[in-house]
Amino acid sequence: MSTHATRRPTRLSLAWQLPLTAVLAITSALAAGFSILALPLLFLAAVTPLLVAVDAREHRLPNWLVGPAIGVGALAVAAQWATSGVLPAVPLAAAAGYSAFLFVLSRLGGMGMGDVKLAAALGLASSTSTVAILSPVVAFTTGGVVALVVLLRRGSGTRIAFGPYLLAGFWTATAVVALAAVS
Repeated sequence: MSTHATRRPTRLSLAWQLPLTAVLAITSALAAGFSILALPLLFLAAVTPLLVAVDAREHRLPNWLVGPAIGVGALAVAAQWATSGVLPAVPLAAAAGYSAFLFVLSRLGGMGMGDVKLAAALGLASSTSTVAILSPVVAFTTGGVVALVVLLRRGSGTRIAFGPYLLAGFWTATAVVALAAVS
C-alpha cells in the first residue's frame, strides 16, 4: 500500500472533472463507435480527470486507477478476438511498444513506473494506428516543451508529472480520429 493518500475530490475539482469526463466519453464514442474496443476508452474517460489531478499534485499515478485500465483494455482486446476471430494487433502492439519504451526510460531515470503502466493502458485503448502513433508523439512533444520551459525557469533537478501529457497525447489522437469519423 502506498504511503501517499489520494485526497477525495472537492466540489471545485468536480466542477471541471465531470464535464471533462463527459467530453472524453463522447469523444470515445465517436472514435470507436459501438465496438467492444470502446470500453477501454470509456474507462479512461472516467478516470482521466482524477489521474491528471493526482499526478499533477503528487507525481504518481495510483495503481487502483491504472491497474483496472489495463485490465479493461486486456479484456476488451480478448473479447474482440473471441467474437471476431481476428486478433486486434494495433492495441497489443501499441501497449507493448509504448510501455517498453517508457520502461527503458524509467530504467534510465526519466520516467516512473506509473507512466509505464499508464502507457500500457493507453496502448490497449488505441484501437487505430492513428491513435497508437500520434498519442506518444503528441505526449512527448508537449511534455518536452513544458519540461524545457520548466528546466529553464527552475533549473535542473525539477520534476514534472508526465502522466497528464501521456493522457493529453492520447486524447488529442483520439479526438483526431473522432473528428475524422464525423467528417
